[in-house]
Amino acid sequence: MTAEHVLTLTTPIYGGETLGRLPDGRAVFVPFTLPGEKVRLRLVEEKPRYARAALVEILEASAGRETPRCRHYGECGGCHYQHIAYARQVEIKTEVLRDQLQRIGKQVDPPVRPMVPCPHPWNYRNHVQFHLTEAGRPGFVAVDGEGVLPIGECHLPEESINRLWPALDIEQVPGLRRVALRAGAQGDMMLVLESDDPRPVALELEASLSVVHLGPGGALVLAGDDHLVMEVHGRAFRVSAGSFFQVNTVMAEAMVTHLLENLALSPADTLLDVYCGVGLFSAFLAPRVGRLIGVEASPYAAEDFAVNLDEFDHVELYEAPAETVLPSLDVRPDVILVDPPRAGLAKAVREAILRLRPRALVYVSCDPATLARDAARLSAGGYRLAHITPFDLFPQTYHIESVSLWYRADD
Repeated sequence: MTAEHVLTLTTPIYGGETLGRLPDGRAVFVPFTLPGEKVRLRLVEEKPRYARAALVEILEASAGRETPRCRHYGECGGCHYQHIAYARQVEIKTEVLRDQLQRIGKQVDPPVRPMVPCPHPWNYRNHVQFHLTEAGRPGFVAVDGEGVLPIGECHLPEESINRLWPALDIEQVPGLRRVALRAGAQGDMMLVLESDDPRPVALELEASLSVVHLGPGGALVLAGDDHLVMEVHGRAFRVSAGSFFQVNTVMAEAMVTHLLENLALSPADTLLDVYCGVGLFSAFLAPRVGRLIGVEASPYAAEDFAVNLDEFDHVELYEAPAETVLPSLDVRPDVILVDPPRAGLAKAVREAILRLRPRALVYVSCDPATLARDAARLSAGGYRLAHITPFDLFPQTYHIESVSLWYRADD
């Protein structure tokens, strides 16, 4: 019989769990709990130095606990914090970010500002990706990572997406990995079929929306257009089916505002925007500098960037991986902005940044663990963290977006 224990949990951990200590001193990680709660748990994985457990019973609940909104919560792997009142979610994420910077990033008393909360912590996503069940119904990966859980409700997508996805009935064919729905600024909708097979999926449409098949051969438009128009601070952005764009438009605006208010720029400056995507940040920073250079590996995003910043004569773009471009760059940028994927900065990129020695570095991160790893190396390379602000782009989940501002320590 698997061992059960009664413990009082103490510390929130990145990944949506709470830490407690077993009688033998090992750390144990328990999902769907809160710091301060007394719980009965069952061990499901044991290692020499730690264990993982399933929640059996809450014996003493935290004042921050509330009833989850979704009936799939606890089975679906998409949400981790629905059992926590939203104000407490924000506090926990701020605590987790600070802990990661201290323990992994070796930052002493890191200057973490209060998290900027999302004004609408439900129905905020403009882009949702579904896996398909064997019957062709949309679902999400189950919380244990095994199989696809068919869903009957989800409270994270924007209302326009929620009106559409329950009607999806797509034949499960070999190679079809995921389907995605995106909502544009003017009510336009796009269905994206992500496939390993170059042959398009046959389908019948009763709704008015664009449909794009993304396969090994590229993007094939099956209906409508190959892109949507997204809007941030009144500015329109072309976003193709294969391009990344922030899933929370309101909070994307908040991050842009933060950069404009906190990043000192002048017409004499050269700014390097690495992992620039479709140009979300470049579009607002370009008017403030004398030269802007974007770096983007995705051909879809690079094409969108060229369209979205076409009005600027002083903007250039390298369509190539950052680890290819930066080591051979012979420009001395005054400011570098990086918005890397979840894996953080590649070693070649980080070393190139330290070689280029910009006076300021802006690091937009979606993963505090890889940010903290990079923070330790940036500090060792002569940069100091001026301040970091977390933004809650992903309410009800453990994910943490942040914007940190770094300066050369010798300035």
